[in-house]
Amino acid sequence: MKKTRDGFSGRKGFILACIGSAVGMGNIWRFPYMVSAWGGMTFIIPYILFVILIGSTGLIEEMALGRATKGGPIRAFGACTEIRTGKRSIGELVGVIPVLGSLALAIGYTVVVGWIFKYSYLALSGGIYEMGQDMDVIGGVFGGTASAFGNNSWIVVAIIVTAVIMALGIAGGIEKANRIMMPLLFVLFVGLGIYIFTLPGATTGLKYIFTIKPEGLLDIKLWIYAFGQAFFSLSIAGNGTVIYGSYLGDEEDVTSSARDVAIFDTVAALLASMVIIPSMAVGGSELSSGGPGLMFIYLVNVFNGMPGGKIVGMVFYVCVLFAGMSSLVNLYEAPVATLQERFGLRRVTATASVAATGCVVALFIQGIVSGWMDAVSIYVCPLGAMLAAFMFFWVAGDRFALDAVNTGRNKPVGRWFIFLGKYVLVPLSLVALVAGAVLGGIG
Repeated sequence: MKKTRDGFSGRKGFILACIGSAVGMGNIWRFPYMVSAWGGMTFIIPYILFVILIGSTGLIEEMALGRATKGGPIRAFGACTEIRTGKRSIGELVGVIPVLGSLALAIGYTVVVGWIFKYSYLALSGGIYEMGQDMDVIGGVFGGTASAFGNNSWIVVAIIVTAVIMALGIAGGIEKANRIMMPLLFVLFVGLGIYIFTLPGATTGLKYIFTIKPEGLLDIKLWIYAFGQAFFSLSIAGNGTVIYGSYLGDEEDVTSSARDVAIFDTVAALLASMVIIPSMAVGGSELSSGGPGLMFIYLVNVFNGMPGGKIVGMVFYVCVLFAGMSSLVNLYEAPVATLQERFGLRRVTATASVAATGCVVALFIQGIVSGWMDAVSIYVCPLGAMLAAFMFFWVAGDRFALDAVNTGRNKPVGRWFIFLGKYVLVPLSLVALVAGAVLGGIG
């Protein structure tokens, strides 16, 4: 008797899992910095325009591709080439690229989530508050954490927690975890934002978020960076969204699901900005850098100098932990599903194999994780996204694409979807790949 494939219990669980996939470090340590660097609404306006474009094409496409083929990138790409040529082998070979990209990004993310686990513990135990505002001490703690073999135990903790969630299955593990983490993340972020708004100086930061510099909109780099941020923030890489889509039932409407994911991901990014930028203003500091330095050095200094900073730090790092964990689970899902699909492994065995590999490699790349993450995000992820869009819109063909999208939908999507996918999304995906290489990363 054929085993029934695991899947989400319904639309809500699927959406929460996809939101968890999308809401990650890009929303927290990248988006607020870009908003600050480019001048508030000057960056937010083009960003939202690109979210609308990508949400109505790429996000729908990857969800629909996974659901139509009931598999991850390898099976999905193989199905596309089979429609066109009658052969699956070429597509399956190409599908290896986003799977490896997902695994590589997951390994780098494992190191980062290990840092987050450590800082969440320090926040809850009072260790962060004890650092005070001595930047040498604060920087030294993070320097020791981020050095080669500097955070072994917390990386192991991160991989164990991830593996346990994944081993419990799609509905029993991933969905349940996101049903807890995502609502809490939004509630805590809103509460944090409201409290920070009451502090002296916070309004200066909030006003900056809603200012616009018209001349900035004429800078082509702004539009490239905004596209890159939207592209990566929505988790379009030909892997995680495809595999989550494969667990979605045919009765669900992927277009409305994609809309909800895009909306909540954007809200999360805006909430992060409304916490971080006003926090920096309260501390009398300028948000002049993003990345790990912002989250593990500069914000520690700011939190320790503001009223109620000890509690603020606790809430903030718990939020960051939820965001990191939900994204990490999604990144590991594509390689886990691949082992199940290609080799018939049980889920627990596949999860253990991938987790063990990820843990070992993560332990050895701690000292070079920044370069590792840059290489994967600049080259492999945009390539995977471009390949998925090309397979869906150009290789599988118009009829397949429209049937895949309109399954479970009452009002059919028109041919505008095909036009935007073929002639806007695919070329812009190529732009993201080239611009990322030229500019040193755009997402």
